[in-house]
Amino acid sequence: MRLYAGTSQQFFEDTFQNQIAEKLKLAFFDNFRYNPSSAEMASWRNSLRALSQVFQYSGLNDHGVILEYQLPLTSLRLDCLVCGRDANSADNAVIIELKQWEKCEAAEGENEVLTWVAGKKRELLHPSVQVDRYRMYLENTHTAFHSSLNPIILHACSYLHNYNYYSEDVLFSSKYEETRARCPVFTADNVPQLKESLVSKLEKGQGLEVLGRVEQSKYRPSKKLMENVAAIIKGLPEYVLLDDQLIVYDRIVTVARQGFHDKQKTVMIVKGGPGTGKSLIAMNVMGKLLLDEYNAQYATGSRAFTETLRKKVGALGSIQFRYFNSYPGVERDAIDVLVADEAHRIRESSVNRFTPRKERTGLPQIDELINAAKVSVFFIDDLQVVRPGEIGSVQYIEQHAKDKGCKILEYELEVQFRCSGSDGFVNWVNNTLAIRRTANVIWEEKEGFEFKIFNSPEALEHAIREKISQGNTGRMTAGFCWPWSKPDPSGNLKDDVKIGSYLRPWNAKPNAGRLAPRIPKSSLWATDSNGMEQIGCIYTAQGFEFDYVGVIFGMDLRYNFEAQEWVGHPESSADTSVKKAHDNFTNLVKNTYRVLLSRGMKGCYVYFMDKDTENFVKSRMETSQNSDS
Repeated sequence: MRLYAGTSQQFFEDTFQNQIAEKLKLAFFDNFRYNPSSAEMASWRNSLRALSQVFQYSGLNDHGVILEYQLPLTSLRLDCLVCGRDANSADNAVIIELKQWEKCEAAEGENEVLTWVAGKKRELLHPSVQVDRYRMYLENTHTAFHSSLNPIILHACSYLHNYNYYSEDVLFSSKYEETRARCPVFTADNVPQLKESLVSKLEKGQGLEVLGRVEQSKYRPSKKLMENVAAIIKGLPEYVLLDDQLIVYDRIVTVARQGFHDKQKTVMIVKGGPGTGKSLIAMNVMGKLLLDEYNAQYATGSRAFTETLRKKVGALGSIQFRYFNSYPGVERDAIDVLVADEAHRIRESSVNRFTPRKERTGLPQIDELINAAKVSVFFIDDLQVVRPGEIGSVQYIEQHAKDKGCKILEYELEVQFRCSGSDGFVNWVNNTLAIRRTANVIWEEKEGFEFKIFNSPEALEHAIREKISQGNTGRMTAGFCWPWSKPDPSGNLKDDVKIGSYLRPWNAKPNAGRLAPRIPKSSLWATDSNGMEQIGCIYTAQGFEFDYVGVIFGMDLRYNFEAQEWVGHPESSADTSVKKAHDNFTNLVKNTYRVLLSRGMKGCYVYFMDKDTENFVKSRMETSQNSDS
């Protein structure tokens, strides 16, 4: 997706006539269904006028220009991509990051600087670091730049058109020298150098043809977190962290180093919705800290997620991957850094009927976690609580950290990496389920993400299998509306999920024991290809992501048109723990479907058992995609 594409001559005309910001505004609304902020409009007017003047000064008269180009599978957008051919007729493209900054100060993080933005000082990525990450990410996800046959050569730079060069400035310190060599920073008084750089890569023009290659090429499937954990832990991360992800990563690493020597404990809280990269950051933090010989441990409340990680990292590394209930009686500060992922799954206590008497500390689970580490990092989404016993929330963690005299730092992730980067889809789900009011009231099908409603569970499953046959990952999931049986004596699973003639088993229970051949354990359902033969429940699917997710939306949550509200139906639920929640049942089931609907990175396919609910969801869509098969 991009907001503007055309020739450099058209770009000149639009900026000269002060039409560029209005054109971008209209395209923005068409794509996101709300208007850009006044600050973004002002940025477009000022920065693009300055860039247009540079292009004219450089004689870039036969080139392709793309503005606000969305990076594949994220919600980030490049400011400008200008295309053309070099002296050898090789296809080239240059990413240009535009900044209105006027001055900077040094920041503690490895990749950040401190600058004045939106009325206050903020830590932001050094422009060279930011645009270099964009370059690497685009090269890794876009076939135009990595195809074996004549790939487009991709370059990157930044242009700070309000900034004056000063040799002692932090922007030009030796700290960023290597990155600046790849992705230079040009200031207001460096325009001749910027011209020279652009001309050397684009001097032959013919950029519209190169632009066409960018527009017509495809995205390569994103690299999956679980497939790369082992490499990450060994210090070879194959993921590229972008924008606020890299800022949070740098802050965690910096605070971990400082907190190692600090007598005061530090608690960091990282908030983010589905697909904002919480687990991605956590894995990179683990790899970095272990490589630097810090005793870092990773804990979750999810058996499936933890066991999958343990399998990926192998027996040697699995000791660093634990559960939230692993820390009763652990010596204070025994761990340097505790990375607590999916902290919304924290429980009131770690004690159960199997807990030895000597490990019954009487402490809340959150206190055990904070006590165990010098620095604790909690990754959390308050809206992913799906069962009554899970009490983790930002407020809950804050209060316990405050009571223990900890230093508290909070960050929020906003960039979407699931749902093809469409934060609008997740916002629409939140709005449609009446979980949170957002600007995304109506869903309009967008390029890069598919939301489809099917007329039968058979058609839904067939569509997911088709996507898998094309090389994608996919799974079927459902609301917890059917009993979950143990396997029979031979290890086969019972067809618990029944919708007419459609019969399928749930995935195996965590304590299922011996299973028949080709039936994966619960912890491996998300990654074993045979997992497609079962329906995943919320407790198995939460924490994982797939290219395409199929969701059977059951009778436990229905929309009542007369009352104009969502109504929970405990009598249609088989989740005994959630049914005990009584007044909170509806909210927990809403959160359940929110989690299931947001498991897909490229598409979400749904079958609604209740037709009124289906019709309500369709009423929130500009375009309904239905399958009659």
